[in-house]
Amino acid sequence: MKADIGWSGLSVSLVLVAVAVALSRWRQLGLERSILWAASRALVQLLAVGVALDLVLDPGRTLAWSWLWVAAMLAIAATVVRWRAREVPGIFPLSLAAFGAAAFVSLGVLFGLGVFELDGRTLIPLAGLMLGNSMAATILVSRRVLEELRDKRTEVEARLALGQTSTEAARPYLRAALRTALIPQIETTKAVGLVVLPGAMTGLILAGAEPLDAVRVQAAVMYLVLGAVATTTAVVAIGVSRRMFTADHRLDWRLVGTDRPAERA
Repeated sequence: MKADIGWSGLSVSLVLVAVAVALSRWRQLGLERSILWAASRALVQLLAVGVALDLVLDPGRTLAWSWLWVAAMLAIAATVVRWRAREVPGIFPLSLAAFGAAAFVSLGVLFGLGVFELDGRTLIPLAGLMLGNSMAATILVSRRVLEELRDKRTEVEARLALGQTSTEAARPYLRAALRTALIPQIETTKAVGLVVLPGAMTGLILAGAEPLDAVRVQAAVMYLVLGAVATTTAVVAIGVSRRMFTADHRLDWRLVGTDRPAERA
């Protein structure tokens, strides 16, 4: 039986929002307005996206419209990263390049090798999953690289003074930032099926798909997400690290917060 809840079912599900509001009021959390705003905004955004997708995914539409939608998602994702990591220099072009690289690698594998058939109904959802799961890791790794090089700037300057290049001097801190950003996704991948049933699998089962069919799709989606997160974090981490140094392998004192450029021996 397929899960078609209808508008009445959607209305009834709002009871759960009322429960959250009631708990906030009961415990005096002061989050009632935030909860109502979040729920209302989510519904409006989803309805707007649903109407737009209905037009884009019409069987008579060319695939170019779906690619245009993906390009818009890339730009919006990079803008969100810029908003949330304003302190990171040049984060918008870096994150845009990282998302583009992840799309090329992950979507290229899934569609180029025939894992999924290329059409609007697969392209847009897979691109959305890739970007949605990569954004948080991208923000985290960009901030961590910046913080690591700022907090450990005396160590970095000592490495530079010993004759290391900027790439060599930054490598341990880059590695630490990448591990911090990747471990949550790795742990999530480990826990799939044991602790949680992920969204794609749950949605397919609710839509009436056979459980094993849903499992195969979900596994491919999880690998998509893992590969995309690894790609975006690597591109952003390397890019931010390079921006922290001058062309002659000095820490850029304007970015690391020192009063003057570091002196090289």
